[in-house]
Amino acid sequence: MRIHEPFPGVLAFYEGRDGSRHAEGPNWVDDGALSLGIASYAVIKGDQALVYDCHLSPDRARFIRDTLAARGAKRFTVILSHWHIDHVAGTEPFADCEIIANPRTLAHLTREKAALETGTYAGQPAISPLILPNRIFDDRLVLDLGGEVVELLTFDIHSDDGTVVWLPKRRLLLAGDTLEDCVTWVSEPEALPRHLPELARLAGLGATAILPNHGAEEVIAKGGYGPGLISATSAYVTGLIAGTLSPDLATAIAEPVKAGDLRFFAAYQDVHARNLAKAAEAKAAGHLT
Repeated sequence: MRIHEPFPGVLAFYEGRDGSRHAEGPNWVDDGALSLGIASYAVIKGDQALVYDCHLSPDRARFIRDTLAARGAKRFTVILSHWHIDHVAGTEPFADCEIIANPRTLAHLTREKAALETGTYAGQPAISPLILPNRIFDDRLVLDLGGEVVELLTFDIHSDDGTVVWLPKRRLLLAGDTLEDCVTWVSEPEALPRHLPELARLAGLGATAILPNHGAEEVIAKGGYGPGLISATSAYVTGLIAGTLSPDLATAIAEPVKAGDLRFFAAYQDVHARNLAKAAEAKAAGHLT
């Protein structure tokens, strides 16, 4: 894991996109996370730290907690961006802390808890124990981090339970999986039409810097993406709904790559092919009109 500090007191714990593998054979850690690169984030001020997602395993989460403690943090608050396995696997080291999520995240995790803990949901490694959120909010929650306002906001993008972290004074958005470079991972294809107005609402925040959980390490390390990441995502979702995207990823995202809003990464060709198939299935079922 590599640690970057793109802004003062904002740490990115990044791993992947370097060819390393967790284990032999297909597994969700390598094929759904490390192959694409993944970051969890923390915002630290004084003895307080907000941890945005718990990474891929308890040992990684423990490393995050220890790193923050070494910088003076004594009080930890965890925020879950959404319920997907690569964002909640490391909850156990924060079992003694406040873990915040929205009610849809809690509902999904409660429903799948047994499968996640036995490794029957996405295969091994299992998440055992999975610690459920213990503070629930919806729409908006304002936190005070050593005098800095931090807003938690819910969005229906990528999954119906997205939670982003918005630091209005810095115009900084921690986006979770609502945004991804170089293309979104379609997990709920029937919901794609709902994502477009939600992306417009996200753009309305006026972020000047965006840190997604899946993105190019060098971009994240240097201060993240600009608002063009949102417009590029909207254009891609629009193309999925219309069925107009080229099956070749480089062609499909050529414009935003040329504009500097995205960075082409070849591993996303498989994600793009999967997205096209999912969108076609949803269209055939009458969900995309």
